[in-house]
Amino acid sequence: MPIDRRGLIAALAIAPIAASLPGCLRAAEAGPLVTRPLGAMGEVPLVGIGTARNYANPQTDAEWGELRATLARFAELGGKVIDTAPSYGRAEEVIGRLVEELGVRDKLFLATKVGADSLDQGKAQIEDSFAKLRTGYIDLIAVHNLRDVANELAYLRDLKAADRIGAIGVTTSFDPQYEDFEKVLASEAMDVIQVDYALDNRNAGERILPLAADRGIPALINLPFGRGRLFSATQGMELPGWAAEIGAASWAQVFLKYIVGHPARPIAIPGTDKVKYVDDNLGASHPPLPDEAMRRRMETFIDGL
Repeated sequence: MPIDRRGLIAALAIAPIAASLPGCLRAAEAGPLVTRPLGAMGEVPLVGIGTARNYANPQTDAEWGELRATLARFAELGGKVIDTAPSYGRAEEVIGRLVEELGVRDKLFLATKVGADSLDQGKAQIEDSFAKLRTGYIDLIAVHNLRDVANELAYLRDLKAADRIGAIGVTTSFDPQYEDFEKVLASEAMDVIQVDYALDNRNAGERILPLAADRGIPALINLPFGRGRLFSATQGMELPGWAAEIGAASWAQVFLKYIVGHPARPIAIPGTDKVKYVDDNLGASHPPLPDEAMRRRMETFIDGL
């Protein structure tokens, strides 16, 4: 029987509890995670963590404990990329505090963004990000949704040259920005892009990801589970027989394997705020990955729901 990702309600407060999870959620323990290069920053697993909404404003000790256990499990299993932004509520502050408490900064690739309307605002926001993340070095800062993109990219290059950040890039999560995004991608030097892409939201796979691949620029994928339809459309459904052919033991792994199987070799950053989701999501970082014929089959399946 498939596991309903949203139907599991046990609150997991500490990482060792994950050992008691069903086998499909412990798939991430099946061996070393498959990795691919994220620019000059080296190899990272195919699946990271996104922090929009989920890390925005924890209040209780239980909420903080669950997030702490999530990051501890992520680092324990070899996860690397944690993506955040100043616009995600208190997410930068939360990540900075928990990473420091866990002592795992050197194991992680911290990515954030700058979303400002002027260079002065951008500089102030970036310094605030360093303070909130409690680090003197940020692995990646990207211009959020192309805001003041030329000015901010120029300043990020200065920070990279000063060895305060490791990589620079641009992000979007909206189709209406794709035309401008393509122009920036074609004209500006950068290390990484971030774009929205999912099994039911495939435009970036046809427009943005091939262009990035042609330029040798790796991609992070936001909204990899779409905007809610994928889980709702498959609620309570058995996994199809072909899921076993790609080593997917849950719907989350189906959706993630579709993304990381794209020929551009992107890295997915799903929102992840529970230990059980770490195990489940990182399970998609193991082979086999779908080939193009299987990806077409997956598209036909989801389009038919």
